[in-house]
Amino acid sequence: MALPVEQERPVAAPEPEPAAPRTGRSVRLVAGLPRTGLAVLCGLLLALSFPPYEHLWPLSVVGVAGLSLLTRGRTARQGAWTGFAFGLPFFLMLLFWLRVIGLDATIGLSALEALFIAAMGAGLAATSRLPGWPLWAACLWVTQEWARDRLPLGGFPWGRLAFANTATPFTPLAAIGGAPLVTFAVALCGTLLAWAVLRLRRGPRRNPVAAALAGLGAAATLLAGYLVPVPTSAADTVKVAVIQGNVPNPGMHFLGTPMTVLKNHASATEQLAADVAAGRAERPDIVIWPENSSDFDPFESAEAYGRIDAAVKAIGVPVLVGALVDGPDEQHVLNQGIVWDPKTGPGASYTKQHPVPFGEYVPFRDQLSKVITRLQQVARDFFPGTTSGVLQLGPARIGDVICFEVAYDDIVRDTVNEGGRVLVVQTNNATYAKSGQPDQQLAMSRLRAVEHGRAVLIAATSGISAIVAPDGEVTQRTEELTAAQLSAVVPLRDGTTVADRVGATPEWVLALAGLAACGLVAFNGLRRRKGAGTPAEG
Repeated sequence: MALPVEQERPVAAPEPEPAAPRTGRSVRLVAGLPRTGLAVLCGLLLALSFPPYEHLWPLSVVGVAGLSLLTRGRTARQGAWTGFAFGLPFFLMLLFWLRVIGLDATIGLSALEALFIAAMGAGLAATSRLPGWPLWAACLWVTQEWARDRLPLGGFPWGRLAFANTATPFTPLAAIGGAPLVTFAVALCGTLLAWAVLRLRRGPRRNPVAAALAGLGAAATLLAGYLVPVPTSAADTVKVAVIQGNVPNPGMHFLGTPMTVLKNHASATEQLAADVAAGRAERPDIVIWPENSSDFDPFESAEAYGRIDAAVKAIGVPVLVGALVDGPDEQHVLNQGIVWDPKTGPGASYTKQHPVPFGEYVPFRDQLSKVITRLQQVARDFFPGTTSGVLQLGPARIGDVICFEVAYDDIVRDTVNEGGRVLVVQTNNATYAKSGQPDQQLAMSRLRAVEHGRAVLIAATSGISAIVAPDGEVTQRTEELTAAQLSAVVPLRDGTTVADRVGATPEWVLALAGLAACGLVAFNGLRRRKGAGTPAEG
């Protein structure tokens, strides 16, 4: 029987033990370890979906779903940490090819890029309480990539979800909204799967019907690309030859003995000319040499000029030559693709617009070179070009992009919108041979083919050179670190895709939608705090 109320005695609260706060923090720390470990695992699974690993693209969906579940219902701070724990191992594995330059470069760039994933993790946690959160989460993936593609120092787009899905059911969506739409579709598929998992858990919110609908939505997102037509027909064609001359030594010092790389490409072209003369091969209409195929400025070196000119005259058709040309002053150099005619010699050229920070130029050179002496190996800064790579190469109007530029949406899109009928990627991956980096760059070129409805000709000094059809199929490719040449008849197309016409609009819409969702959460939180602090009316 309960005592009467007036006879109850209040019981004094026990004094808190001094160690209690520390124990509480320890418990929280230990409780957070499994979540952090799962985030690391999900990041590694996402990295496995990218080249050079083949046919593992579904792991990109799994990685997104895992991060969505791990940040669901967490605070923004917890979401940020989970995002960083996801992003750091992801980039460390994806960018392991940077170890050639130095492990410090690999770790530093990976940590920097992981900060963007951390910011996205905070956003995922914050928006996970909004109605329709799978949609906002997918938009935040585009927001994160939108920021990474531009910041800092012009951005670094490696690791976009779209680049893991360049030969998957998602790929045709690139023809409508470019790489950002592919990223959005992959992310939405993953977030819908995460929502389905949540609705299948035991508890008051268990809802098998909702889980089934979410699963159907994920399947529809996956299969939507099959409804997108990918145009490939063309009225005109061109016969091309792509020359891969190889390099003396892969790695940082790939040039070897001076003139060796140039002689390799010139000799390979002259051998092709001999095969044509003997009837063993058809004469091409144009020939493509890779980036840095001339290791000397042909306008300053009479030997280099003569060697190029002799090879071009031997084959008898225009050749696109990659060369480093002295820049506007002694401190700069131009990375160019030069149209070289067998009769008139060198003519129009394209200068690389987006030099790679710390690889082709050193930001804050005076300050950083004193601290990082290795930067002195970049003796001169590459001077950026200001025009697109549309060049008339014999009968073909090409759109030239150089090496890492294939990762940047606007640079490739401009060459198509300004009249390029076939895309050319001149690249020198000799520094990163056999590291997986050439495979990752090839995947990007495959996406660009579908995105713009253009054949893509990849010319690499040491590999991977390739012929990519407008539907993204690799019809021919070389092995790495071998001298080789590819010959093909490729279409010259004039039509543009929806992605060409809408440009960056889908990316901005999706990215801003993600930011707007975060803004709504912040506004609601501020309103609740103000409401809680308002005295009640008496």
